[in-house]
Amino acid sequence: MKRPQATLILALGLLLASPLAAQEQQGIPYATTIAPSGVEGLDSALTDASRLRRLAEEAPVDGFGLVARALAEPRLLDDVFRSEGYWAADATVLVDGQPAATPGLAERLAARPAGAPVPVEVRPAPGPRYTLRRIALRAQSPAEAQDVAALGAPQGLAQGDPARSAPVLDAESDLIDRLRRAGHPLAAVVDREVVVDHEAQAMDVTWVLAPGPAARFAPPLIAGDSAVNPALTARVASRLTGQPYSPAAQERTRRELMALGAFDSVRVRAAQRLDETGALPVTYTLADRPRNAAGFNLSYETNYGPSGSVYYERRNAFGNAERLRLEATVSRLGAGGGTEDVNSRIAANLRRPGLIDGRTTLVAEVAAVRERLEAYDRDAIVASTLLERPFGERWVLQTGPSLETGRIGRDGNWQEFHLAGWVLGARYDGTDNLLDPRSGIRASIVATPYADVLEGGGFIRALGTLRTYYDFTSDGGSVVALRGTLGSLVGADRAVPLDKRFYAGGGGSVRGYSYQSIGPRDARNRPDGGSSLVEASAELRQRVRGNLGMVAFVDAGSVGQTETPSFSDVRLGAGVGVRYATAIGPVRLDVAVPLNKQEGDAGYGIYVGLGQAF
Repeated sequence: MKRPQATLILALGLLLASPLAAQEQQGIPYATTIAPSGVEGLDSALTDASRLRRLAEEAPVDGFGLVARALAEPRLLDDVFRSEGYWAADATVLVDGQPAATPGLAERLAARPAGAPVPVEVRPAPGPRYTLRRIALRAQSPAEAQDVAALGAPQGLAQGDPARSAPVLDAESDLIDRLRRAGHPLAAVVDREVVVDHEAQAMDVTWVLAPGPAARFAPPLIAGDSAVNPALTARVASRLTGQPYSPAAQERTRRELMALGAFDSVRVRAAQRLDETGALPVTYTLADRPRNAAGFNLSYETNYGPSGSVYYERRNAFGNAERLRLEATVSRLGAGGGTEDVNSRIAANLRRPGLIDGRTTLVAEVAAVRERLEAYDRDAIVASTLLERPFGERWVLQTGPSLETGRIGRDGNWQEFHLAGWVLGARYDGTDNLLDPRSGIRASIVATPYADVLEGGGFIRALGTLRTYYDFTSDGGSVVALRGTLGSLVGADRAVPLDKRFYAGGGGSVRGYSYQSIGPRDARNRPDGGSSLVEASAELRQRVRGNLGMVAFVDAGSVGQTETPSFSDVRLGAGVGVRYATAIGPVRLDVAVPLNKQEGDAGYGIYVGLGQAF
């Protein structure tokens, strides 16, 4: 029994020690170089496409496998050459100095002693670059010829351009998009005829198109396991019925369903054929958001310490996509060293979308407010019922009544107030991102006529803000953000409640100054508020690396005693900040100093929060 065992062990030892067995286990190491092609921009594409380079370490091979890879390499690189217009290109691959097709090369590599990697060289020969000679469109049938002729020339292609494949494919996609935008939902490319004339070093491209019939939308179908009242979603989606087909209208309806606020996603799918009436069926598939949500928010300001809020939200509260939100906020937790100067707000907010024509939203809110500020003390109950309606893609208009009742004063000298107002507002949002805009414009204006319910008289409080963003690098790397605000009390006198007057200063206004500290002062140097407001801010937002960014900013503000905005006593603040991008907006840390302080102003301000300053 011992002798056969010894023979077996000896045989295994010889096998493991042989070069062939080692190569089968470990493969032959090789190093691939790609010689310069002489064409700018082509070498990197060839390197990325090289299978020899890509598999050198992750998939070792023996001599026969290496030769097989080398022989297949020119065919792989051929796609790169043709994509750039080199239709007569070639590539030669040398393995250990020999052409890959050399007889017996694989056996010699297998017998090659272990040592330095086998040199593999790819020598590209692009040859001449072909050009586009003839570009044509043809309809599949004579009845469709007029629709095809209306397209004109394919976009992005011209006679004499390099015969590259990418622009041809892009032009083809654009042709289909244009036919669909013209109302042809079933448009298709029947054939793409590409003829390469090697003698003339030119390429001809002809598309055969089938526009299909122009169509209108059939009544949309709603799918998905949703708890939202089907009558509501049908009312919103039904506006699409009968409209001429267009991808933009189809997407607009999808966004309107998302705007109800009850859905985590809304997917749209158009049918592949028309129904018996010649209309196009479209299906919207809904997926509900979680019914319950809760969260909190924290911020910090140097002068008054931390602030925080908690909320609970019930979505689709009563089955019609309502959103009920309960929120509690406290601020100035560090002011005065106790609880006497703490501000608080407890509010309930209900949004009921889809009213009237399916586009109007009812927003009802009631809040109990406690404010202890340098300018005034205030205890109030505030309620409003507003109707909001979008107009077009960017505008939202709002209107409705508001009521306020409570007391306001200083040093314990309280005065009761009872105000009735009517809100008139408009918002415009043409920015590219809701949480962190980089380009576009945002604007808002709110004018509220107020009447004193018990004392009579009244005034109008108007406030407008314009924000604009410029992305100088087109990738969000360097963004300049600008903000301007104007406010005015029209028909007011000094009897206007202190909270309705204008103030400036603080994290959302002029950084570096205390909250509400800019403007007229009373005999005890306390903020007294004014009848007009002017504010401006400029920020340079620079991405440094990954999610980290830096900000440099200048803020300015002035509060006047007349209803016409005044620029006579402008206060300036400047500073720098850090931003860290997250999925819910950037985390913000700003440090600012006042440039022309008033008496009693602090020397600097630190502001921490979520989201951009504006």
